[in-house]
Amino acid sequence: MTVHLKFKILSLLFFGCVISHAQQTPAPPQSQPVLITGAVAHLGNGQVIENSAIAFEDGKLTIVADARLIRIDGSKNYRIIDATGKHIYPGFIAPNTNLGLVEINAVRATRDHSEVGQMTPNVRSIIAYNTDSRVTPTVRSNGILLAQITPQGGTIPGSSSIVELDAWNWEDAVYREDTGIHLSWPSLFSFSRRGSAEVINKNKNYKTQVQEIEAFFLEAKAYFHKRSPKEKNLKFEAMRGLFDKTKKLFIHTDLAKTMMESILFAKKHELDAVIVGGRESWMITDFLKEHEIPIVLSSTQALPSREGEDIDQPFKTPVQLHEAGVLFCFSHGGYDTQRNLPFQAGQAVGFGLDYEEALKALTLNTAMILGIDQTVGSLEAEKDATLFISDGDVLDMRTSKVERAFIRGKEIDLDNKQKALYRKFKAKYHSND
Repeated sequence: MTVHLKFKILSLLFFGCVISHAQQTPAPPQSQPVLITGAVAHLGNGQVIENSAIAFEDGKLTIVADARLIRIDGSKNYRIIDATGKHIYPGFIAPNTNLGLVEINAVRATRDHSEVGQMTPNVRSIIAYNTDSRVTPTVRSNGILLAQITPQGGTIPGSSSIVELDAWNWEDAVYREDTGIHLSWPSLFSFSRRGSAEVINKNKNYKTQVQEIEAFFLEAKAYFHKRSPKEKNLKFEAMRGLFDKTKKLFIHTDLAKTMMESILFAKKHELDAVIVGGRESWMITDFLKEHEIPIVLSSTQALPSREGEDIDQPFKTPVQLHEAGVLFCFSHGGYDTQRNLPFQAGQAVGFGLDYEEALKALTLNTAMILGIDQTVGSLEAEKDATLFISDGDVLDMRTSKVERAFIRGKEIDLDNKQKALYRKFKAKYHSND
């Protein structure tokens, strides 16, 4: 066999493997009006329609109503979907996620979520976003249709963007570009290991680290007020949006003390701030309410952050924030299990949070915190037709079964690698019956 022939055979085998494991083709734009009838519609704003009629055309919702109270225009040539006995929800939004930036945590070559350096606000996570990630389809299968792609690492790791989870490339995926700058507030403690034991020490450099952040923001603010800088500073240019209020500052911190200090820091510089993490936010609800600070809450499925706390404190925090009037939404901490995001809300429902309020914390609340609530986050006429149909309670892993999903009217493919593997091995073992 010649070398040339061997090369051709290997090339065919390689491309055959690539094609067999290719990502689903993104959906084409909506071409026909769609009418969904009979479903229980959870509007995302706390309201429910038991027998709904939901219609959309050219990617926009045109009808959101009780099916018994309206007359449908027969000239529209609707594609009718009978969803009797099923549920309709607005598309869920995943904040603070590395989706599309990390494929396999254990493989360095597939991680592109952080950059070298401590102060890198000019780093744009959207540039690294991979629309061909095989993780994304597994997330969409649980109703998550938009995500905030967030950088990690360093004190100011960069800017986040909001994407739709069905696109050919990052330019097509962008829903809102570079909407937030992220700040990892210093920790009061440092962690080290001695053998198998984890040792917690007081962070002796805490004050110095805070002073460095203060100095950087003061320089950025001074640069912002210059009418025409002789030389452009890319880092400070990226910070402009914080001072003209076109961007929000997402402060990553969990402890009550550091949350309060970071919020006062943001207020001092007149910045629109959001706390990300907020494990101890239940301790300072009055302070959060007073300063109107929203919380992107970390995973409810977790252990308490302090000794002496109730073992179920992470499960109860959402209802405590809601009762205190603090705006919050759910996140999963940026790890590779974003597909379980709806079940974080379901966990909170089991500990006292109203079901529709839990849905709001996956939809409209998240949209409000991210600044996209005018177009998405709830089922309302004129908003984007980004929604899904589930046969069962989508917050309950035992009954959740997302059957159809639409992003701006485009019906997307809900197949994924996990479903393919299930079919493969089901066929294998059933063949021996």
